[in-house]
Amino acid sequence: MYLVWHVDREKRAREAAAQGELFSGGPSGQHPHIDVSNCIGCQGCTTVCPEGDVLGMVGGKAAVLKPHNCIGHGLCAEACPVGAIRLVTASPSVSATLPNLTPEFETSVPNLYIAGELGGLALIKNAVNQGRECLDTIARKLQTEAWEQQPGVYDVVIVGAGPAGISATLGAIEHKLNYLTLERETLGGTVSKYPRQKLVMTSPIQFPLNVSLKKMQMSKEHLLSFWQTITNREDFRVQTNETVERINRQSDGSFLVTTPKGEYRARAIVLALGRAGTPQKLGVKGEELPKVMYRLIEADHYINKNILVVGGGDSAVEAAMGLAIQKGNRVALSYRKEAFSRIKERNKSRLQDSIKSGKLRVILKSAPIEFTESSAILDVEGTREELPNDFVWIFAGGVPPNEFLKQIGIQFGSRDLTRDAIKEVRDAVLVS
Repeated sequence: MYLVWHVDREKRAREAAAQGELFSGGPSGQHPHIDVSNCIGCQGCTTVCPEGDVLGMVGGKAAVLKPHNCIGHGLCAEACPVGAIRLVTASPSVSATLPNLTPEFETSVPNLYIAGELGGLALIKNAVNQGRECLDTIARKLQTEAWEQQPGVYDVVIVGAGPAGISATLGAIEHKLNYLTLERETLGGTVSKYPRQKLVMTSPIQFPLNVSLKKMQMSKEHLLSFWQTITNREDFRVQTNETVERINRQSDGSFLVTTPKGEYRARAIVLALGRAGTPQKLGVKGEELPKVMYRLIEADHYINKNILVVGGGDSAVEAAMGLAIQKGNRVALSYRKEAFSRIKERNKSRLQDSIKSGKLRVILKSAPIEFTESSAILDVEGTREELPNDFVWIFAGGVPPNEFLKQIGIQFGSRDLTRDAIKEVRDAVLVS
């Protein structure tokens, strides 16, 4: 039975590689990089990944099959006994939407760093690690370059108090730096807006000041409570509800940070903003109605309602399933493509169960064209369909703060890989 399973799995992996999934646009952010020359074909990486068939075996070697499904757990790298896997971000040549960063997460603007999802790596663990590493680098620079402390000038200003920002703040405390952390909303950043009881971790993480979190899974509420505990110290200073409007580099190399409440000078900056930015709108007639929303926090607040969820990612699918199990709700999930190709494997199976049970209606190849007070009108493969509707949730991603970054002077990558170059790399993988 094992041999049959093994042969079938490799066959599916080869088919995926032959169809071009290895390089079908590739990841816009994090993904595993495999040193095939060191891979011993033990399959440890392919079995430990909780996100499904991100990795597979091709010709007795591990290969990346579905990089877009990777969210950066890093469990594959930890499981590899010979160190043949490391987690990397898409190179500037692949993605024009990511800022150029050094291995120390420094941008093209000297002494300005980016930590967390904004740099291309998702997952709380990665954000925490990068926030800590940024402050380690800044502290070393302060010592080696002998920066002189000036009155009214912070060593570092940290923008954002999500996972990366909290970690960077603790790092500043650990290195005894003069710092300031600014957050436009509340402590926790985007995590505080996750749906209630959402599981947000799948591996242990290590914060500065020897603070560790060893649980493999934790709900949003428990994580926020944990953060509240570790940040409830006198030297942890975060100014919430303060939005950074501008960052200008001064002639002496320092930065001037401007908010509606004041101006602050700093020798270094850590941007821990996240990539979500402002919600992406569809531009559909009636989208300004109060019933149209872009985040779902408390699904159990909505019962006996006609609901439409728009989107094809994990957020949309999870919201639709969460709303569908509430008493009396009639939920439809609209997605413009013919299949859900970029959701987690566990969500795929749960989605099929919801559809079979009749709790959720999925409308593929559809798009909303108008919202009214009592209905939602869809274009379904060229046919107009009107659904009774009380609430609409749109999960079309966010508009990242790229314009803000460009105004500071941060450089981005450009898409310069040709089809021939992609084919050459793909052929090399298939031959190996």
